[in-house]
This record gives sequence, structure tokens and C-alpha cells, in this order.
Amino acid sequence: MANEPKETVKLEVFRWHPEKGGEPSFQSYEVPFHKDWVVLDALNHIKDTIDGSLTYRWSCRMGVCGSCGMMVNGVPKLTCAAFLRDYHPETIRVEPLANFPVERDLVINLEDFLKKLSSVYPWIHREKTDSLAQELRQTPKQLATFKQFSMCINCMLCYAACPIYGHGEDVIGPAALSLARRYNLDSRDQATEKRKDVVYSEHGIWDCTFVGECSTVCPKHVDPAGAIQQSKVEATNEFMLGPFYPRGKR
Repeated sequence: MANEPKETVKLEVFRWHPEKGGEPSFQSYEVPFHKDWVVLDALNHIKDTIDGSLTYRWSCRMGVCGSCGMMVNGVPKLTCAAFLRDYHPETIRVEPLANFPVERDLVINLEDFLKKLSSVYPWIHREKTDSLAQELRQTPKQLATFKQFSMCINCMLCYAACPIYGHGEDVIGPAALSLARRYNLDSRDQATEKRKDVVYSEHGIWDCTFVGECSTVCPKHVDPAGAIQQSKVEATNEFMLGPFYPRGKR
């Protein structure tokens, strides 16, 4: 075809079908190089025209759903936002997100992440005595305190970048802890005390050594490391000042 690009780019893609046995390996593919293509476009091209057995997750292609997170040349990325032109003419290696069990090819098991996420009650919790008709308003100033932490799309890039999570199966992890912070800062929420057992635990905020890679790779600039440090300050103040102030008066 006249409009087909003359240049190509090479992808080395992680492959593993556990039902077939054997060890994981990498398979090389040559795909057309388009300056406006992202890695996800290249994977779709492979699946559609070269190898239909390639397995991976994706949905929106707009950096909103968070489902297409993978390791691209060793760095956690949303493949819908990783342009081929940023790597061309070098080979691009695509792997499943680090620190997670692999289901097949580029698909990871989400069970541990979802368990950790649910443990911090990542929703607005109100006491049952509230009227269902009650309107709970937020001022712009109140919204500003937690808006940054509310931008998380659960892409799990921060977990793939976190060396602490990679070496400790009990670690709650950055996304869950930043979302806990988001709801603790929300004036409409009443579950701060319920979250403390998890957030203030040994494997919660105190496991974090402030490497900061979670914030570096976050595609939405949530700054999980910042959220965790805020929670550490709050927990320390509470521990130090608690004996001198009645609950709720600090």
C-alpha cells in the first residue's frame, strides 16, 4: 500500500501460556512505525494481523481506565500513552507489570491489589443515622485538600515501581494508602477511625521508605508518596499529642 510506512520498529513481547507448560520467553515482532502510534497500537497490530494468541488488557485507549499498564523497557507505563517515537529506532521490550503474578502473556493477577484496596474502605462512609435525603456539600477549599489524591485510576503502575511492595506480600501499597488519605481528608466521610488499623499498621504507611518511584511513574500525578508522608505526620502528631487533647479537639 502506498501509505504504508517504510520504517518498522521491533517489539520483544513477554509470552507465557501456563496451560502449555514451559518457561516464559520473549517473542520478537516487526510492526510498522508510525509517529502517532503508541505501544498499545503496536500490540493491537500484532494481535490483529500477526499473532491472535497474544493476550493483554486494554479498554479506553485514553489514559482513563488504567487497564493497559505494562513494563515498557523496564519502566511501568500506560501503553496507550507510550509513543513509539520515544523509543524508535531501538527495540521496545514489553512485559507484564512487575511485582504481580502473571496469568498469561501480559495479563497480571489483580487479586492481591484488589484485596489491599478494599481494606482501606475506598469510598465515602456515612453513619446509618444520616438521612438519605441529606445533601452533603463541599466547598472549593475542601475539595482542594484531597482532589489530587482522588485522580487515581487504579492502573497499578505505582505498585510495579515500589521496591517495598515487591519484597513484602503484606505491604498495603501506594495506591491504596493514597486513596485512604483522599477519603480521610473528605469532610463528608466518617470512616477515618475504621481505616487506622490498616493505614497506621506496620505494613501500612510505616513500611514506606519514601523512595518516591510511585509518584514518579504515576500518569495522573496523584503523588502517592506525598499522601503517605502526610499520613505519617498525622499519625505521629496523634501519637504525641493524643494524651494531652480529647479526641476530636486537636
